[in-house]
Formats: sequence, C-alpha cells, structure tokens
Amino acid sequence: MKKIYLIVMLLIGISISCTDKFEEYNTDEKNPVEVPGDFVFANAQKALADQVASTNVNENIWKLIAQYWTETTYTDEANYDIVNRTIPDIVFRTYYRDILADFKNAKEVISGEPAAGDEAVNAKANKLLIIDMCNAYCYQRLVNIFGNVPYNDALDIDNILPSYDNGNDIYRDLISKTQAAVDGLNPDYGSFGANDLYFGGDVAMWIKFGNSLLVKMGITMADVDGAFAASVVEGAYQGAFAPTERCELVYLGGSNSNPLYVDLVQSGRHDFVAANTLVDKMNDLEDPRRTAYFAENLGSGVFDGGVYGESSPFANYTHIADPIQEADFPMTLLDGIEVQFYLAEAAARGYGVSGSAEGYYNSAITASFLYWGLNADQAAAYAAKPAVAYDAANWQQSIGEQAWIAFYLRGLVAWTSYRRLDAPALNIPPAGQTEDGDVPRRFTYPINEQTLNAANYQAAIQLLSPAEDKMITKVFWDKN
Repeated sequence: MKKIYLIVMLLIGISISCTDKFEEYNTDEKNPVEVPGDFVFANAQKALADQVASTNVNENIWKLIAQYWTETTYTDEANYDIVNRTIPDIVFRTYYRDILADFKNAKEVISGEPAAGDEAVNAKANKLLIIDMCNAYCYQRLVNIFGNVPYNDALDIDNILPSYDNGNDIYRDLISKTQAAVDGLNPDYGSFGANDLYFGGDVAMWIKFGNSLLVKMGITMADVDGAFAASVVEGAYQGAFAPTERCELVYLGGSNSNPLYVDLVQSGRHDFVAANTLVDKMNDLEDPRRTAYFAENLGSGVFDGGVYGESSPFANYTHIADPIQEADFPMTLLDGIEVQFYLAEAAARGYGVSGSAEGYYNSAITASFLYWGLNADQAAAYAAKPAVAYDAANWQQSIGEQAWIAFYLRGLVAWTSYRRLDAPALNIPPAGQTEDGDVPRRFTYPINEQTLNAANYQAAIQLLSPAEDKMITKVFWDKN
C-alpha cells in the first residue's frame, strides 16, 4: 500500500460521503459537483478498512466474539448482546451506505469518464474490474455475518425495500465475478495510481488479491459443494498471495489514524483487555507472539487475560500491545497467511494443490511469525512442539487452532474459521445472549429491516435453515 497522497485523497473524500437516505445519495440539485471516480473509490477503500479495523462496540465486536479481547466494565457485547446497541443495523448501514454505495458510485462515474488512447482505455477497464473485486470482498463478509442478504436488488435508489438473495447463490455469483475480474485485469497497464490506498495502482497485486479471494471463498464452501470448492481453489491458488504478501491500508496518523488508536487511545477509555481464551492458549504453547500481541504491563513475561464475558478491571489484566495502538498501525484485509491456512485445509481435504497440508500449515505459522517481528527459526521451533505440530488425523483442530491464533485482530475472519472448522474450543460467557448461550453462528437481521422491509425480511428468514432469525441459526456454509 502506498502512503502517497492519502491525506489529500481522504480530505477530498469527506465531500463525497453518502447521505443517510438512498434517494438523496450524492445529490445536490442546487450545487451539483462532479467528483472524479478515483476519489470516490479511495473513499470507499478507507471506509472499508476502517470498518475492518474498528473495535467500536457499536459496529464491530468481532474481536470480542473471536475471544481475542474481553471487556473491562460493560460486558454486554462480550456476552453477545447485539440488540441493545442495534449492532446489526449499524453493520448493515456501514456496508451498504458507506462502502458498497461508494464503490457503486465510483464504478458509475468511471464508466462515464472519457478515455482516449490505449493506456487510458485499458486503465479504465482495470479500474472497473478492481471495483468488482472490492464489491465481492464486501458481500462475502455480509453473507458470513448474516447469511442471506440483499444483493441483486441492493443499492437501487428506486427500490428502497430490496429483496434478499440466498447466501449460496450470492457466493457463487461473487466467485464468478471475481474470476472474470482476475481474467480480465491487464498488468501491462495502470489503474488508480496513487488513488489506490491498498496497492498504489499495482494491477499485478490486484490479480493476486483476486486469486486469494477466490481461494478464500472457495474453501469456505468446502462443506457445501466439495467438488465446486476444489475447482475454485485449484484454479486460483497458484496466482494468490505469497506467504508474506498482503492487502492492507497503512494509516498515516493524525486525522487519518487507525480506528484502533481512536478507540483505545484517543478516546481516553480503557474498555478492553486481552481475553483469557487467547492468553491461556498462548501461555500453554509458550507462543513467542505474546510479546507482539500483548503488553507486559503485569511484568516481564507475565500475561494474564481477563475471564471472557466477566468484568475484568483494566489494571488487573494484560493490555493490548502498544504498537497495535499506534495511530499508523496498518490494517490487513487479506494476506498470504490466510491463503496458506486455506491451502493447508485444501490439501487435507485432498484438493489438487501442490504441496502438503503440513507444509502449508508450517508456512502459515512462519509467515505469521515474520509479520509480528519474529524469525523463521523461532517459527520452526514452535511448529515442532508436540502441541503445535500438524496432526493429519485431527487436521480441523490443528488448522483451526493455529489459524485462530494467527488471525489475531481480524475477528470476523477468525469467527468464520471457527464456525467452519469448529475449532478451537471457545469459552461460554456467563450471561451469553444467544439462544443457547454459546458462540453465535450469525447475526440476526437489523431491526430496521424487520420493521421497514418486513415482507422481504420474512422471505429472507424462509431461506435460512431452520427458518428462524436467531443467532444459533447457521449460515449456509456452516455444516458442522
């Protein structure tokens, strides 16, 4: 990701943010302003990265659901209360209004912009395909959160009551569109240049992103349609991210700070400590990444996580590592660590990927160690421990546990992995608000959808199995 011009792009982006109502979206009849599509795209990228990074309990509680962190005083969210703060409503609004609407607007504006000459024509084509992949990334997250969501009717300003599409159908269409984008991108030409906040306009990296996303979506469908999943993964894995490559936004600090800094430092609040679920496991494994994940505020080499879901006084438990709380800490959206774990799973399932499950598993661990400032020798020693070494007979447990540790800070990714592989074992909080008190399998639909879009909401429920809008109802790919 290139830092160049980020401040300028974001300042311009302020003027193009969406309104609260779809029918007023980016419309000022008295003072119409033509905003270049590249700037709208950059604004959408920033909004997406902010949503992924945020730990604001009003909109992103997946670091809690994954049991990486727990709360110090107000423990509602750690006990899976998503209703009190209308979290599903805010997630819906953020993705559809603030992110996907801007990607849609960017595509419409760019489509109408003139392009003369071979370079401009091909760069324009690349831009439109990159936006398609960004849309796919967003929609697969929405499906992973809710299940069936508005897709074909979404973002239509003439239809403010969209119907819902089956999550399985959405995934297949996202895979088709992402594959078409990968096939259509031409790395011999440019794209967004410095207006691309993730890759600085590097089309070759966008191709790797697309292939990595295909691997991710393909393996997610493994228990639904194994043959289809295998074909997707096998067709994409060789063009995906290398173990140390990633898609990230590097924040600049100041007014363009990582939301983690805003939530944990700038706010002056002390709402979170490390959760005992993760800390205890890493202590048991003597995991060297503890010093990168956590502060040593209790003493050198001392790590004590707050009991998940219980009130955990800030002064008594291990804090989040200081570097993670820096204003310029980068936010990863997708990386080679994820890809390596997915390929380990693919190999374990017998897919036609070169390399062994153990090899990919160890590669993922090594890449994680390198990212957090450790070295390959430390990773090798760690992977050789009996409690860490890959166990082919229990591959779900091996991959699930180590992926969960390595996906630290990416709570939704970790929660999705947990639901698919049923590993590792997570704690049951004392006052869990799910119907069975255990870890949620999905978010219930927004209250606004239940009341304002009631007919389509009821139809969406009928697409669930069982047809119940509950947190224990599983997303279509969750078959275990």
